Amino acid sequence: MKRTHSMKRRPLMIIMLLLAVILVAGCSSNNNSTVKLAYVAWDSEIASTNVVKEVLETKLGVKVEMLQVDAGPMWAGIADGSADAMVAAWLPSTHASYLEKYGKDIEDVGVNLEGTKTGLAVPAYMDINSIDDLKNADVASSLNQTIIGIEPGAGIMTATEKALEAYGLSDYTLLESSSAAMAQELQKAFDKNEPIVVTGWTPHWMFANMDLKYLDDPQNVYGGAEQIHTMARKGLQEDMPDVHKFLSQFKWTAEDMEQVMVKIQGGQSPEEAAKEWVESNEAKVNEWTAGISA
Repeated sequence: MKRTHSMKRRPLMIIMLLLAVILVAGCSSNNNSTVKLAYVAWDSEIASTNVVKEVLETKLGVKVEMLQVDAGPMWAGIADGSADAMVAAWLPSTHASYLEKYGKDIEDVGVNLEGTKTGLAVPAYMDINSIDDLKNADVASSLNQTIIGIEPGAGIMTATEKALEAYGLSDYTLLESSSAAMAQELQKAFDKNEPIVVTGWTPHWMFANMDLKYLDDPQNVYGGAEQIHTMARKGLQEDMPDVHKFLSQFKWTAEDMEQVMVKIQGGQSPEEAAKEWVESNEAKVNEWTAGISA
C-alpha cells in the first residue's frame, strides 16, 4: 500500500516541480534582464540617466548597466545594438550630424524634455551681449582669446567651431576639457568676478547657481530652442516591451532636471539624488509607468 500511495503522489510532485521551474524561469527572465543605458558625463545626462535607472530598477524590476561614453560612441552604440537606449539626444541642431549618420539604424522613441538651449554663456556682470562683441580687442584680451569648452566630439563643440568661423573669431582658442572642468572654471571666475566665456546649455545647474546669460547669436549658429529625445536600438520594443513603453512615456521638464542636478552639485551622489527625486514625484513617475504591470 505504501508503494502504491507513493506512486500516486509522484505525478503530482512532478507537475509541481515543473510549475516551480517555470515560475522561477519566469521570474529570472524578468529580474535578470539587463538594460544598457549609454550616456555622456554631462550634468544634465547624469541626472536624467540616473532617474531612468532608478525607475527601471525599482518600478520595473530590471537591472541597469550604465555605459559612460562620449557623444559619438553613445550614438554608435545604440545604432549597433551594443547599448539599448539613451535619453540624451539633443535635436534638431546639436546632434544633427549624429542623427544623419546613425538615424536609419536607431528608433527615435520620443521627446523627453522640451525647451533646451545651447550657446556661448558668460556671467551677467560682463558688459557684452552678443557673440559679435567677442571681436572687441579689449574683450578678447580680457578673455585671453579663449573659450572654455567641454569634451571633444560634443555637438556644442562642433557648433562653437562653426561660430568661431562665422563670427570671424579665428584668433580665439576653443579649449577642450570636460563638462565638469568647464563648470569648475566658470565657478572660479564667477566667484572672483572675472571675465570668462564658456560653451553653455540649459538645463544646467550652473544657470540655477550663478547669474549667467547667453550671448546673442544673430547668425543663428546654435539654432533655436531644442528638445532632448530618447533613442533606442532597433528591436528593443520586441525584446523588452515594458522597458520600451516606459522609455516612450518618460517626459519631464527642465525644472525637474535642474532639481536633480542641483542636488548632485550640492554633494549628493547621482544615485541618491535620483532616488530622492523619484520618491518625491510619485505622480509623474506613475505617468511614466502607466500600463506596465511589472
